[in-house]
Amino acid sequence: MSDETQDASHETRAELQKSDATELEVIEVREGAFGVHGTGDTSGFGGLRRPVVMPGASQPPYGGWFDEVAERLASGEGLHDAIEKVVVHRGEITFFIRRESLLRAAWHLRDDAGLRFELFSGVSGVHYPGDTGRELHAVYHLLSMTHNRRIRLEVTAPEEDPTVPSVVAVYPTADWHEREVWDMFGIVFDGHPHLTRILMPDDWPGHPQRKDYPLGGIDVEFKGGFIPAPDNRRSYS
Repeated sequence: MSDETQDASHETRAELQKSDATELEVIEVREGAFGVHGTGDTSGFGGLRRPVVMPGASQPPYGGWFDEVAERLASGEGLHDAIEKVVVHRGEITFFIRRESLLRAAWHLRDDAGLRFELFSGVSGVHYPGDTGRELHAVYHLLSMTHNRRIRLEVTAPEEDPTVPSVVAVYPTADWHEREVWDMFGIVFDGHPHLTRILMPDDWPGHPQRKDYPLGGIDVEFKGGFIPAPDNRRSYS
């Protein structure tokens, strides 16, 4: 594997200084296999107890071009307090953006000559039930073809108000990506031109990739026998 960063004209990976996180964020503690409690667990992993840990905020200087991007993003009009925190982890940088500032940040990242993140390559949804008040995360992956740099934006929303501004006006390719995240996670992209399901039927109840979505299914016939649906194979509660 090459020791170079994404832009060969910039610093090597070894020269990108790692920023120390001020602290780790423990958002929940998971117990057992799949959150199992009681005697229904037949996996043998019922005694597991594992914290869900998120990298804490990194402190500047972040190293290499990370500092340039962070400074130019924060200097955009109306963006001086848009960044909640910056996380440099495993050689990659993520900007946590306040959701009300997302659209303005996206315009600036695309159009500023020193940033030029022209390519939106996707948005991913994540559900952290234990991250109280921030249970739903939308993660945006951006590429600057001009400068050969990649960054992530991350926006959070509570389950009670799962609304995030749509970036379709800035990046038209976000159209179907946002529909998929809405379908699977229930994040409502405000301003989307036609926010409908893209994978599940229109009348499907709930959002299947949320971690609290009930396990279900149908019996499957196999060589004359039937394999029970996952929710009927054994009791986990």
